[in-house]
Amino acid sequence: MKRCGWVKEDNPLYVAYHDEEWGRPVKDDHVLFELLCLETYQAGLSWEMVLNKREAFRQAFHAYDVDKLVNMTDSELEQLLENPAIIRHRAKIFATRQNARAFRKVQEEYGAFADYLWSWVDFTPIDNRVKDYREVPSKTALSERLSKDLKKRGFTFVGPVCVYSYLQAAGLVNDHEVDCFCKGDSHE
Repeated sequence: MKRCGWVKEDNPLYVAYHDEEWGRPVKDDHVLFELLCLETYQAGLSWEMVLNKREAFRQAFHAYDVDKLVNMTDSELEQLLENPAIIRHRAKIFATRQNARAFRKVQEEYGAFADYLWSWVDFTPIDNRVKDYREVPSKTALSERLSKDLKKRGFTFVGPVCVYSYLQAAGLVNDHEVDCFCKGDSHE
């Protein structure tokens, strides 16, 4: 089976993430929020590190239950800085609560975060014809516009590179390589 060239075949979490999640269109707000958080944790770090700590993050952040996250206290967030199972970056930990609050506001305005997010691509995934993952840009005009809008809405750690990775992960942009076995599976 041919996979995208960026997949670390020696890490089962990485393989499963690529084969079962990455690039598949996500319309579920809970999943969209978790993916957004994971992308924010990655800033400046490797994706492999984030995937390896994913379960610990789920435990630390109430399985990404937005209702619980918006009410986390500063003290609870500070305690997470002592948790060696997660990435102990103060700004990223506090960003999780901030982004939950901003996420909730978007849900209130649009009915669902998915409706807001998918409107940026006219509710249809952008299907790029990627031959080699190294030719994929780290950001695009779309990710720059969406990043700017998310920041205006109160989100943090959502620069255009993070946002482009998020669009790929959530299936709004299909950047599976053309010879990857997942390429055709990434559509709804």
